[in-house]
Amino acid sequence: MIHVIAIITAKPGMREEVLKAFRANMPAVHAEKGCIEYGPAVDAEGMGRFQTPFGPDTFVVIEKWESAEALKAHAAAPHMAEYAAKTKDMIEKRVIHVLTPAA
Repeated sequence: MIHVIAIITAKPGMREEVLKAFRANMPAVHAEKGCIEYGPAVDAEGMGRFQTPFGPDTFVVIEKWESAEALKAHAAAPHMAEYAAKTKDMIEKRVIHVLTPAA
């Protein structure tokens, strides 16, 4: 299994617009072979001092894939290129961590 944590920071005030495009793309991603989990998350409210918030312009995509091959196919999918084209001018920064479960 492959885990992906993608940290997406939108340009100021653009997070909801990026999330709108992201959510519109989710059904196509969920239909991909090997997709186990794929969804956005934002800072939880009221968690206190132990939380390190990402802030109002950032969301995190939590993904699980059956294999590295499935993730590579996802990255090359036409709907992902379309999503990237729609959102490129709204995104400030993107950091992607690809992980495997620790033994």
